[in-house]
Amino acid sequence: MGKDRLLIKLNIFLLLFFLPGDASPTTEPQYMVLLPFLIHTDSPEKVCVQLTHLNESVTLSATLEYQGENRSLIDDVVSEKDMFTCIPFSLPKSNSQSAVMFITVTVRGVTLQFTSRKSVLVKNSESLVFVQTDKPIYKPGQTVLFRIVSLDNDFRPLNEVFPLVYIEDPKKNRLYQWTKAELKGGLIQLFFNLTSDPMQGTYTVVAKKASGKTISHPFSVEEYVLPKFEVTVKMPKVITILDEMLKVTVCGLYTFGKPVPGLVSFRVCRKFEHAATTCYGEEDKAVCDEFSGQTDNYGCISEVVKTKLFQLKRSGYENKLHVEAKIKEEETGVELTGTSFSEITTTVSKITFEHSDSHYRPGIPFFGQVKLVDGSGAPIANETVKISLQGGQQNNYTTNEEGRAWFALNTSMLYFDSVGIRVSPAGRGLHHYCYDHSWVVPYYEEGYLQLRRFYSPSNSFLKIEPKSETLRCGSSAKVQVHYILTPEAIGEQKKIIFYYLVMAKGIIKQEGTYILDLDEESANGVFLLQLPVQADIAPVAQVLVYTTAPSREVIADSTKFNVEKCFSNKVDLSFSPSEGLPSSDAHLLFRASPKSLCAVRAVDKSILLMKAEADLSPSSVYNLLPVKELHDYLYGPDVLLEDPLDNCIPLKKLILNGITYSPVVEMNEDDTYSILKEMGLKVFTNTKVRKPWYCRTENSMPAGAGLTSSSIVSGAPMYAMRTSGLQAERIHATLTTTPEELTETVRKYFPETWIWSLVSISSEGNADLDVTIPDTITEWKANAFCTSSETGFGLSPTVSLRAFQPFFVELTMPYSVVRGESFMLKATVFNYLTACIRV
Repeated sequence: MGKDRLLIKLNIFLLLFFLPGDASPTTEPQYMVLLPFLIHTDSPEKVCVQLTHLNESVTLSATLEYQGENRSLIDDVVSEKDMFTCIPFSLPKSNSQSAVMFITVTVRGVTLQFTSRKSVLVKNSESLVFVQTDKPIYKPGQTVLFRIVSLDNDFRPLNEVFPLVYIEDPKKNRLYQWTKAELKGGLIQLFFNLTSDPMQGTYTVVAKKASGKTISHPFSVEEYVLPKFEVTVKMPKVITILDEMLKVTVCGLYTFGKPVPGLVSFRVCRKFEHAATTCYGEEDKAVCDEFSGQTDNYGCISEVVKTKLFQLKRSGYENKLHVEAKIKEEETGVELTGTSFSEITTTVSKITFEHSDSHYRPGIPFFGQVKLVDGSGAPIANETVKISLQGGQQNNYTTNEEGRAWFALNTSMLYFDSVGIRVSPAGRGLHHYCYDHSWVVPYYEEGYLQLRRFYSPSNSFLKIEPKSETLRCGSSAKVQVHYILTPEAIGEQKKIIFYYLVMAKGIIKQEGTYILDLDEESANGVFLLQLPVQADIAPVAQVLVYTTAPSREVIADSTKFNVEKCFSNKVDLSFSPSEGLPSSDAHLLFRASPKSLCAVRAVDKSILLMKAEADLSPSSVYNLLPVKELHDYLYGPDVLLEDPLDNCIPLKKLILNGITYSPVVEMNEDDTYSILKEMGLKVFTNTKVRKPWYCRTENSMPAGAGLTSSSIVSGAPMYAMRTSGLQAERIHATLTTTPEELTETVRKYFPETWIWSLVSISSEGNADLDVTIPDTITEWKANAFCTSSETGFGLSPTVSLRAFQPFFVELTMPYSVVRGESFMLKATVFNYLTACIRV
């Protein structure tokens, strides 16, 4: 392909794969163009083109009818016999937020003429914006610090200008505002001061985009005293109606990690669905049991609660056991509360299918995975699961420590239009229970999977072997592709070219080819693709593998791989040392991409105990994406019409021995078009991607109906049963601590937000922030995110620094007092020294 014949309107880079071809001279020319049905403006997109078996030079063009004009995506003369390429392009912002446009693909030669026109959806790209405050809750008179961050869909920083940023109080009154807030490095830091007597409640930071859309972030203003310790209640999340005992553990830990000495009291209650009367107070609402005791050396107390009192097998109650626990600190009398609950379920065990396809291909193993769990959702390990297919095929599999069993079933003898796989736990039906309207009975949940046969006129198939594990960034995934190629499909062709695409976030990210030489390989086997795993294909990689046969049949398969939610900018944060004395020096060490701008925050753990917040995490950032994966031709309220069907094929009746028979047409089979549609790909082609459809004729049976024999069943169910006992292992661990050396300090600096800074990373990719540890005896929680024009956004894990000394005095005071009021000031001496000292 000469440069003088290459015309691409949008300054795109064209990469071609020149492919060998050895088809017979009678093979007809074929073309296929693949394009996501959803196109975002101002975003790098790709369109993939395949041309094979050309016998003359052709002109390939793709034109988008966009904003009243024809915009050329491709306009090129192709003289090679075979070509495969994916071409990048970009569209400018549209006048409307969402619009249906049309693309026309034309292949024109001296004797060839192919034209196809189809609709696509064009939407304007929106920046990904989030707001971060230094903490979730504030006292009157404190300063609210916040950041606004803007990223594109590839998580690269955008220097966006927000026409308006403002603060709303709980009554929606606007208190403060900033106009033309300009971001640099993808972020901006702002602040405002609360008055000494503000309205209490939920306030909101609102950032308004130029498009008119708004992003809001809430925070609370309250009068509070920070908790010195945390009360946690540990109990199973789920129990079954067969459980006779329930272990409840209540623990109290100071924010600096030491146990709380004090008195524990807790109640276990099961509420009635409907209170009968109001005569007896709390007894009308629930059945309760109470426990109390002193905390042990670990700050905990444990009780084994008998469930008989709560009548788990009776109806008329809520299906929850609630626990409310209180710990009263010794000497000070400070009392804090913790709560938890256990769901009550009738399900004793259940088996579910995971990573299993919805259709099978005769001759290629059917891959799947089952998971066996108990009623609480805990995996049942080392359990034998038997999967059997009616007709004789039986296989035993053992669950791993996660309760999962991976299986592969032989489908070479399967030719049913649908197959049902049923999975049942062992022991089902061995127990006999009485059924009564006021009682509930145990339930052993079954799993069922209905499979449909995949359509291929030549019985040629591809199958991408699925993976149950999440692909890790920085690795190279080995993707196994099983294939069956029959002479009806490939004829005398000896070199088969397989094409593959990888889509993520609704965009074609990777493409390539694999050439299979049938002189050296079997027509029934497996080949391997190497898939580099990076942040660009997270969080879900949709993989398509296909080939076009000389018969014009398209043999294809697709699958999805879960990918770790990672970022190209690798950020690491650490304290040195990780524990120190109040008022001592420490270092906060950063590692990130060179020349990054990092925003760091460190707050007192007590703040997060007072009011939990939605953590800034990889999941929360990825959830900002408008598209994680395409599915069908649906996006929000927008729906694209199906491609029109080809002309139908009349049903031809068969007369045998004077009896007229109508063909059986299976309507539930999937075809290559359904694969492309499921991935959200529009296809322009002269190949056969759709199963033919048949015309109804007068006085004939409808398409999809036909004669069947009573001796032939439509589905052969498979069964799986547990056949071995359950084994469990328990791991016990103990922690030991070594007291710090005694240091005398005067403590007077007690911030709630310790660090709120912007840090520039050096050209070597690191930075060091010198800090002084505040005087609060607590644990400080810190995290950072960084932005780079080269590698984009990155996020560090949350790290901790424990500020502690073995001997100190803590004052217990109310939030406020009135001038002239008398109140009790309590001072607590904490002594964790191993030797005596003079005080």
